[in-house]
Amino acid sequence: MSEKVIVIYSGGMDSYTVLNKAIEDGKTPYALSFDYGQRHKKELDYAANVCKELGISHKIVDISAINSLVGGSALTDDIEVPEGHYEEPSMKQTVVPNRNMILLSLAVGYAVSMEANKVYYGAHSGDHAIYPDCRPEFVEKMNDVCAIANYEAIEIVTPYLKVSKTAILTDGLRMGLDYGKSWTCYNGREHACGKCGACQERLEAFRDNNATDPLEYES
Repeated sequence: MSEKVIVIYSGGMDSYTVLNKAIEDGKTPYALSFDYGQRHKKELDYAANVCKELGISHKIVDISAINSLVGGSALTDDIEVPEGHYEEPSMKQTVVPNRNMILLSLAVGYAVSMEANKVYYGAHSGDHAIYPDCRPEFVEKMNDVCAIANYEAIEIVTPYLKVSKTAILTDGLRMGLDYGKSWTCYNGREHACGKCGACQERLEAFRDNNATDPLEYES
């Protein structure tokens, strides 16, 4: 029987690639998605559809109550989603305080209960400038903690931590993945906006790979 692993799966292109990377590596993934009160649930629908198609275990956990403690982000509050590239200072409005530490802690608990010893998540180098909890030093310290927080040591695995979204897409295209099955846009409208930081970075990755994004865009 293949090794069980927990994959934090948002439904976005990074976690979609990580999920399939775990499968390619011969692991048995248990996908874990979180409703943390994000502006829309569209990405969770995409995650559910992929897991159903692949026939893998998938849990969607409602932790939206944390918004009474960790508000102030354009992803969760009534704050306009900024447009433009991730390097712009305005993108810091999309930071949800301590989000990944919270999600990783819950995923580690799930891993212990499932007798899995690894938790995968999709941090990458493009996130480092904006999101402190996607930086290598954060992952390193989380691994130190997760080695001693339970009787069982849990490893935090970040296959793409030191590469760009362009490189993630390159690997996914090599695996033959259909990125029409992932949702990246911070807005939950019928089509992706093409203007928010998430859309801009996604479209840039497709351009860099000389590929066409299968998602439909408003502009």
